[in-house]
Parts: sequence; C-alpha cells; structure tokens
Amino acid sequence: MNNMDMDMDMTEIGQVRIANEVIEIIAGLAATEVRGVAGMSGGVVGGIAELLGRKNLSKGVKVEVGQKQCAVDVSIVVEYGVRIPDVATEIQENVKKAIESMTGLEVVEVNVHILGVTFKNEEKEEEHNQTPTRVR
Repeated sequence: MNNMDMDMDMTEIGQVRIANEVIEIIAGLAATEVRGVAGMSGGVVGGIAELLGRKNLSKGVKVEVGQKQCAVDVSIVVEYGVRIPDVATEIQENVKKAIESMTGLEVVEVNVHILGVTFKNEEKEEEHNQTPTRVR
C-alpha cells in the first residue's frame, strides 16, 4: 500500500499508519450499532439495494483520508417504520465519535446514503429460505 491508502502519523519512535479499510470497518460497525439500521448496503443492482452481512461492513463505506482529517460516505438499508432523519443523524454522530476516538483523525463530514428499506417479515422469510437478504 502506498501513502495515499493510509493515514500516516510520525511519532518520536516511528510512524503509525492506519489503512483506509480500518477506518471503513470502524465506520461500518458504528453505523450498524444505530437502532433502525438493518445493515450496510453494497449498492443498488437492478433497482434492488443489496443488504450486506457483518462480514462485509467496509463494502458499504467509502472514506477519503488526509493527514489529519477524513470524510466518510455510509450506504445503509433502514428498517421499515423508523424516522429516517433521526437514524441518519445518529449514524453521523456515532461514526464521527468512533473514528475520532479510535484514530485521532478529525472527521469533517459523514454523508449517509439510504439505499433501501427492509421489512421484518421479508427478513424472516429469507432467513428461513437461506437466501441473501435483498430489499426492494
């Protein structure tokens, strides 16, 4: 990896590097902790938002990292019935807090992209059929 893929900080005894993927995973975990978030979204394929499992948390997150600051884009699927603006605000706060406390980077923006809505009866039906969860 080159320096463009990592945050680099010089200490008295050496360098500390944080890979972009680490920041993406932190953001993904922080986003999924918020009540009302069904999961991360890998994008929209054929008009359907793909709901990713916990193993793919970084796939629904994009980060731009500088020397001291970063910007984050989080793509999620929400549960039906939640108030989306409240969920989005809580995601922004949780992601900012997690990244800043764990990495020391200043988070200048957290953009939340709502790509789908999931319904509880669809989740149960799909779990029973052992098929990947998808949201219309």
